[in-house]
This record gives sequence, structure tokens and C-alpha cells, in this order.
Amino acid sequence: MKTLCSSLLNDEAGFIVSAELVLVSTIVVLGLIVGLSELALNINNELEDVGTAFNCIQQTYKVDGYEGHKGWTDGSRFYDSADFCSGEFDVN
Repeated sequence: MKTLCSSLLNDEAGFIVSAELVLVSTIVVLGLIVGLSELALNINNELEDVGTAFNCIQQTYKVDGYEGHKGWTDGSRFYDSADFCSGEFDVN
């Protein structure tokens, strides 16, 4: 039993492999952090583009009135005013 414990204590065969694994896993984690932060930035930019596209939809309409044979009807109008922070690149 004493020889088994001393041989296990002096065995360094797995030390290099574990050090390499720590180095590789550290590089992978750092790469994931940078990649995920870039992904989050690009998703936010695309969502801002979608919001800007919805904001640029023309919302004004006009229906002219009709008249004829002793009857008439008024028309209808709606004019959309600009919203607060409705321009492109307003969301940061």
C-alpha cells in the first residue's frame, strides 16, 4: 500500500494534459464571451432596424366624401404626427 501511495504521489503523467485542458478551456471561454457580446450587439441593431421600419410605415389616410341624388357623406381624415424618438438611430 505504501508503494502504491508513493507511486501515485510521484506520478505526473496527467499534469501536462490537465494544464493543456485548462489553457484550451480558458481560450474557448474567452472566445465565447467575445462572440456572444457581438451576437447581442448585432441582434439589438437588427431589432432597431425592424422598429425603424415599423415607424416609417405611412399611417395617414384620407377618404373623400361622396355626394349624389340628394345624399352626401363627409369624408374622413387622419394625419399621423411624428412620435418622440421616432427617427432612425434614436435608440442606443
